[in-house]
Amino acid sequence: MRNIKLIMEYDGTSYSGFQSQENALGIQGVLEKAIESVTGEKIKLIGSGRTDKGVHALAQVANFFTESSIPAERFVYAINSNLPDDIKIKHSEEVDANFHSRFSARKKRYRYIVYNGKIERPLYRNFSYHISKKLDVEEIRKSLPYFIGTHDFKSFMGPKTKFKDTIRTIYSIELEQNGEFLEFIIEGNNFLRHMVRIIVGTLIFVGIGKIKKEDLQDIINGKDRSLAGITAHPEGLFLEKVYYD
Repeated sequence: MRNIKLIMEYDGTSYSGFQSQENALGIQGVLEKAIESVTGEKIKLIGSGRTDKGVHALAQVANFFTESSIPAERFVYAINSNLPDDIKIKHSEEVDANFHSRFSARKKRYRYIVYNGKIERPLYRNFSYHISKKLDVEEIRKSLPYFIGTHDFKSFMGPKTKFKDTIRTIYSIELEQNGEFLEFIIEGNNFLRHMVRIIVGTLIFVGIGKIKKEDLQDIINGKDRSLAGITAHPEGLFLEKVYYD
């Protein structure tokens, strides 16, 4: 059996998330069907992690096992010919049999885009979170260091989280501003359900004065979801990169 690694990009607007679900359309199921059309085999696609409904990916990673003799680099073209316009494979290669897109991952980078303008931009409505109230960007910047390091992020965990261990490490968190667009770039070893969106939602609360940056340490230490800010909308979130050794 050959182990094929895929790197893909997708617009998550029309999907229930990456993971296959019985009563909803998941990106994983669409990909498995496309791969099966190419190989003639029943395929189980292994993703680097789940992305929620409406969340996008610039470089999601997945792998599958096959007995197909198709050259590894040709899978990208063969699979894409069976995919809709909002899901495409960017790269395909054969990897070691021990490679696992989820368990072999060392860290991930997410990008979250906020549009901070008075009037919503129709062309960006599916790819950014619109906040019409003016944000204090400098106050948000001063808040970023509180999240860096190894912490118990239970206060930033969404419902229905299956992880018992809520300790995670954030290696870096940056804020880039381009006019009315704010982009949060977060790298960590792993993330809890909704963790990035709740961190961004909390920073938005700092930016509008609902939370003081001096209270962030107490929010982290409190391990209580009710202490943190909102869960920012999914459309602003992009899985940007998955790192491997």
